[in-house]
Amino acid sequence: MTDGLVVVRPGPLSTVQDLGRRGVAHLGVPRAGALDGPALRAANRLVGNEPGTAAVEATLGGIALRALRPLVVAVTGAPSPVRVDGRPAAWGAPVAVPSGAVLDVGAATAGVRSYLAVAGGLAVPPVLGSRSADLLSGLGPAPLAAGDRLPVGPRPPYGPVPELVPLPAPPAQLVLRLRPGPRADWFAPDAAARLARASYRVAPASNRIALRTEGPPLARARQDELPSEGMVLGAVQVPPDGLPVVFLADHPTTGGYPVIGVVPPADLAAAAQARPGTPVRFLVLPSRPIAG
Repeated sequence: MTDGLVVVRPGPLSTVQDLGRRGVAHLGVPRAGALDGPALRAANRLVGNEPGTAAVEATLGGIALRALRPLVVAVTGAPSPVRVDGRPAAWGAPVAVPSGAVLDVGAATAGVRSYLAVAGGLAVPPVLGSRSADLLSGLGPAPLAAGDRLPVGPRPPYGPVPELVPLPAPPAQLVLRLRPGPRADWFAPDAAARLARASYRVAPASNRIALRTEGPPLARARQDELPSEGMVLGAVQVPPDGLPVVFLADHPTTGGYPVIGVVPPADLAAAAQARPGTPVRFLVLPSRPIAG
């Protein structure tokens, strides 16, 4: 393992992410990990890595890094211009970066988060079984800054996959399935129906912790305090302002506001790519388990 990249321009927010920490919620540690898991897996497949290998998650403004040795990289997720020493390079395909060259992933032209995988993976030290940066607890590597050096592991034994890996486009409208509960009874009897009919938008305050919404507030049937209880990925919590908040990868493991329902994990990759202002529609499902 040796240094493989040095950060030239970190962009608005770039972090190291893999598929997150599993089985540690009882310690008060969120899962963290890539918000758009399919995009991370696709980038790793393109360079020959295992699906959960650590990569860079860049937000909106992209990132630029200098290669300290010859590397093979791939960029997926939010569509973005890719350049190597100023020359256009492929997005969504393996790209060879010579030693000393600058790889520049530009601002996203759609969506929010781009994923930059390197053959061999980013070999930052793991914490509790993951190399992911967790912005809520502060575990894992800090958000990337100019001058940071990123070690890259040895090349995988199999080569890059040259064909394109299909991924959905960033959503023009975000449709989130919602399984009712566990605190649906804390809301007005018609709250679920109103939620399904209402028009919401992604709020600018959204981040890796939660997707926040703007729109009509939900009326509560109970105004008393709810003791803090466990929270899961995709929980839709409703704070006192009545606006639904969808918990994402860096969410707290406990919370004291009622949860009107849970969005299945399969729907959350689209939430990771929904820009502020994107319309949001909740599709309320029958209160029974669904495949997700």
